[in-house]
Amino acid sequence: MTRSRKSTFAGSISVLCVLVGLVGCKDPGDDGHGHAAGGHAGHAHDEGGAADEHAGEGEGHADEATLTPEAIARYGVKVVRASKSVVVPEISVAARVAFNQNAMAHVGTPVQGRAREVRVKVGDFVKKGDVVVVLDSPELGAQQSEFLTKHREADTAVPGVELAKNSYERGKAFYDESRGITLTELQRREAEWRAAEASHANLRTAVTAAENRLHLLGMSQTAVDALANSTEIDPTFLVTAPIDGQVIEREVTLGELVGPDRDSLLILADTRTLWVLADVPEARLPDVSIGSRARLSLPALGGTMLEGSVTFLAPEIDAATRTAPVRIEVADGKGLRPGMFAQAWIARGGPAPDPVLAIPQEAVQMFEGKPVVFVPSGHAPGEFRPQEVAVGPPVAGMVTVLEGLKDGDEYVASGSFVIKAELGKSGAAHEH
Repeated sequence: MTRSRKSTFAGSISVLCVLVGLVGCKDPGDDGHGHAAGGHAGHAHDEGGAADEHAGEGEGHADEATLTPEAIARYGVKVVRASKSVVVPEISVAARVAFNQNAMAHVGTPVQGRAREVRVKVGDFVKKGDVVVVLDSPELGAQQSEFLTKHREADTAVPGVELAKNSYERGKAFYDESRGITLTELQRREAEWRAAEASHANLRTAVTAAENRLHLLGMSQTAVDALANSTEIDPTFLVTAPIDGQVIEREVTLGELVGPDRDSLLILADTRTLWVLADVPEARLPDVSIGSRARLSLPALGGTMLEGSVTFLAPEIDAATRTAPVRIEVADGKGLRPGMFAQAWIARGGPAPDPVLAIPQEAVQMFEGKPVVFVPSGHAPGEFRPQEVAVGPPVAGMVTVLEGLKDGDEYVASGSFVIKAELGKSGAAHEH
C-alpha cells in the first residue's frame, strides 16, 4: 500500500470514531443497559479498595489486646516497673535424693534373746524412747541373778567387818590402858579387821562390776536400783527407738533369736531433713562453696522447685567420673523419697556481681517467633502490646534484659500468657 492510501485510511478511521462517540458508541461487550462487561470487575476493585482502607484504619491496634478488670484480677496480671538487681550465676548438675546419714539409726540389741513382740512395721513413725521390740533374754536374767548374788554377799559381809573392827578397838583400848592384852593379840585383831574390810571391798567391787555389766546390757540406773530393792529377776529386754524417725527397714520377726552379732533389728531415718547429693564436675568445684544456695527440680514431683543449701563438699574426686559429691540439705522435703532423681542449680560462690536489669522468666513470651514482654499500650486501661526484647539465659527464675526495656519501664511481670492468648484469638479473627 502506498503512503497516500495509508493516510487516507487512517483519516477515515478517525472520523468514524468521532461520529460513534457523538451518537453513543457501544462497546462490543455492552449489555444494552450502558454497563460494560468489565464493570463488575471495576466495582469489585472499588470495594476491595474500601476494604483495604478499613483494614488500614484498624491496623494500628491489631497487635494490641484489651483485658477487662475482671480478667486482670482473675489471671493475676501484674504490671511493674523494670529495675536492676543482682543475678547470681548458677551451675546445673544432676543429683539424687538420699537419706540424711546424720539422722539415721541402726537399732540393735546388746543382749541375746528371742523376739516376744515386734511392735512396728516398715513405714511406721516412732518417737525417741518408744518400745519397738520386746525380747525374752536368759542372758539378761542370768546377769541380774549374778548382780543380786554379789549384792547379797557384800551386804552379808558388813556385820563381819563391824565385828572385827570393834574387837580391834576394844583390844587397843585395853592395851593402851593397862596392857590387858598382848601386843601380838592386838596385831592379830587388827589383821582380822583389815582382812574383813578387804574382803568386803572386793565384794563391793564385784557388785559394781555386775552392775556395770547390766548397764552394758542396756539397763538404766533406775532399773538396776529397782532390781536391787525388789530382788526380782526380769529377763524382759525392751528395745527402744534412739531417735524420732520412720522405720525404713525391719530385720526381725516374731520368735526369732537375735543378739549383739546382728548389725541391726531395725533401721530408722528422720525423713524431715533429707540430703540431695549432686555430682559436680571437678572444673566447676571452685564455683561451689559451703552455704551456696541451691534450687532443685524433681521430675517425679512434676518439676516442683525446692530450695536448699550446700552443707558439704567431698574432699576427693571420683577417679572414674571426675566429679565430687556435693551435699545439699533440704529443710522442707515434703514428697521427697530417697532414690529420686533431681536437677540441681547451685549458685556460684565468690564476690556478688554488679546489678543488671532483670525480669522474671515467666514475663517473657514467644510471640510470632520472637521473645517479647507485654507493656501497657497507653491507649486505654487494660490494653497491652508486645515489646520485642533480647534476654540472657535464665538464672534462678530471672532473665537479664539486654535490649527492649530500660530501667523504670512498665511491663507485665505475671499473667502475660493470658495476653498472648488474647492476641492469638484476635489475630485469628482478623485473618478470618
